[in-house]
Amino acid sequence: MNDRERFLNIMEYKPVDRCVYGVMTGAWPETIRRWEKEGGVISPEHLFKTDHWEWISSWFFPNPPFERKIVSEDERTITYINPEGILMRERKDNPLSSMPQFIRFPVETRSDFYKFMKERMNPDLTSRIGKNYESKLRLYRSRNFPLMIIADRWGGFFGPLRNLVGLERLIWLFYNEPEFIEEMMDAIADFIVTMMEKILDYTDIDVFGFWEDMAYKNGPLLNPKLVRKYMLPRYKRVVKFLSSRGVRWISLDSDGNINYLIPIWLEAGINILYPFEVQAGMDVVEVRKTYGHDLRIWGGIDKRAIAAGPSAIDAELERVIPLMEEGGYIPAPDHSLPPNVSFYNYCYYMKKLKTLCEIAHP
Repeated sequence: MNDRERFLNIMEYKPVDRCVYGVMTGAWPETIRRWEKEGGVISPEHLFKTDHWEWISSWFFPNPPFERKIVSEDERTITYINPEGILMRERKDNPLSSMPQFIRFPVETRSDFYKFMKERMNPDLTSRIGKNYESKLRLYRSRNFPLMIIADRWGGFFGPLRNLVGLERLIWLFYNEPEFIEEMMDAIADFIVTMMEKILDYTDIDVFGFWEDMAYKNGPLLNPKLVRKYMLPRYKRVVKFLSSRGVRWISLDSDGNINYLIPIWLEAGINILYPFEVQAGMDVVEVRKTYGHDLRIWGGIDKRAIAAGPSAIDAELERVIPLMEEGGYIPAPDHSLPPNVSFYNYCYYMKKLKTLCEIAHP
């Protein structure tokens, strides 16, 4: 089977030659530097013959991006405006992996929002994909791999709003200015639908992906009642449009404990969730028991077990074998691999996973 046939069959719980192998195995920059020192090879696609997914997310970011502008710096930190218009302070020693301090967000007033959407969220494919976007998109029609259009950071109804106004103000707005919340959500929905309408004029896709990251270790960052009231209708609108254009698979990415949100997302028509962080209490085996075949699951392999070494890796992979055999599941780590994962343990994990993918599949 080619990579696309294998993916589609697994999503439909149909027989395959083996499980999808090696996708969604990213690593922190520090991890990659460690692997370079320990093994000299950093790419799973080159070191191991992994499946290939085309994963596109950059088309949905603010365009043109904000110019990077350094506001201040000292020996330890640098404060600057990032491409999304957020004023943030980062450590100089680990700029890509340390958690930055968010100081100011691009939208403080309604007029800021109108300006942001007009100037940065124009659904123009020429500026976002390129002058040759028609031919580029048409080429995907003959693909033998899955095509995922993931609206990373700007395709959802919590995550993008948080990027605009900040987390604390966003939560405040739900209770004090709900009409502004709805206005922003409708504008994001309009943007997604218009973008996808234009893209789908030239190619089909296998998966459209929302992005939210709206939970932490103990549960959602927003009351599920508010998610149902405000976000669910907008999800339904986008999913209905995508379904009308032949998009079968709708995914959503959220870290943290999402147990209270899964029923709402399923009701919206979202049928794939990831990455199921184990340290946040997410157990993909239990999730499957609860929601059955309606929910497809990506990820859920504890990255801490990969760091711990062979015996922990064996036990963790053994835990998800029933899902690999059942289908509707893509085995992958529950997030990017941190720098406590040695090159040896990474290779052991990839080799053991490959063996299981070949023998444990629908």
